[in-house]
Amino acid sequence: MPRIIDVVSHPNVMEDELVWREPQQGNGDFRFGSRVIVQESQVAIFVRQGQVLDALGPGAHTLNTGTLPLLSDALNFLVSSGKNIFTADVYFVNMRDLPQVPWGTNPPIYMETPGRGAGFMLLRNRGVVDIGIEDPVRFLKQYGIGRPSLRLADIRERIQTILLGEITELISKEKINSVQEANRLISSLESASLALLNAEFQALGMRIKSFQAGTFDIKDLTQEDIIKYGGDARTFAEMRRLDIAEAAAQNPGLGGAAAGAGLGFGLGQTLGATMNPEQAAMQQQMQQQQMMMQQMMMQMMANQVSQQQNKPPAQEQKPPAAQPPANPQTKEEIEALIANLDMRLANGEISEATYNRLVERWEKRLKELGG
Repeated sequence: MPRIIDVVSHPNVMEDELVWREPQQGNGDFRFGSRVIVQESQVAIFVRQGQVLDALGPGAHTLNTGTLPLLSDALNFLVSSGKNIFTADVYFVNMRDLPQVPWGTNPPIYMETPGRGAGFMLLRNRGVVDIGIEDPVRFLKQYGIGRPSLRLADIRERIQTILLGEITELISKEKINSVQEANRLISSLESASLALLNAEFQALGMRIKSFQAGTFDIKDLTQEDIIKYGGDARTFAEMRRLDIAEAAAQNPGLGGAAAGAGLGFGLGQTLGATMNPEQAAMQQQMQQQQMMMQQMMMQMMANQVSQQQNKPPAQEQKPPAAQPPANPQTKEEIEALIANLDMRLANGEISEATYNRLVERWEKRLKELGG
């Protein structure tokens, strides 16, 4: 004789619990006349042979054809009597919100920046969400059936993936291409625009009640990032060259600048062993750009050492207009460098965006010197 379950309930709900099955070890034998006690913020759902049937809300329920119409139809029970024994599982679904569920951008969020830098940025952020189950039947079908219990940790990665996917899609759909615009989007999601995030979660039977985030910051790009995301390697190398020149203008010490010129070269050699031919060609081009940067820094060091040793008259220190020093210090040298940039732009050696950016910085430096 099977052991008949006369009363079933699940009062001791864990804080991060989503679903709990009774009995835990497998199917249970019930009869019409058995009782199911459902706590507040719970829904009890009967499942038979993998089919989700009736759902019962909070309260004490006596099982009969009225409380279990779908199960009754499946069993073809025409009358309610204590002799009607059936086998089923009862899943208790926790409907309380799960507050302060942490999330973070791992991996970072991709944002296109056409015509600027490498053509993209990688955004980082973190925060918390209050999340819960909206449709218990739908959620149980997605995640709970066949498991003795389901806890938040079991689907945390899935929540994170959906959340980041929705934010990334919003950034792309709204044509956002700056950190300031991305932060304005995040602010709107924190206030009145949760519906934009909830569409995908509703398909799983879940909802986001509140959303909190910090401000975006930008990940420093590496050669591996440029190759992985198909960025503009040439412009990226030009930016690195520009950043080194700017740092040199602000810090006459050359040791750190020369070391910075070779940054990432060893990494590129390491990555080359695992690249396909197209990636290897891009990586080789970036290495060549970095070697040019190294040579520029070394030449700059040699020029300054020579100037310090020979101490030539002021009029002899002015370099030829075609080859200004990489780290100009006087007004004359800066003017020569800007003239050289004019020629490089005319010859198509640098882009207009790079030209404008570099000229703007050195003109600012020129003004600081009283030019």
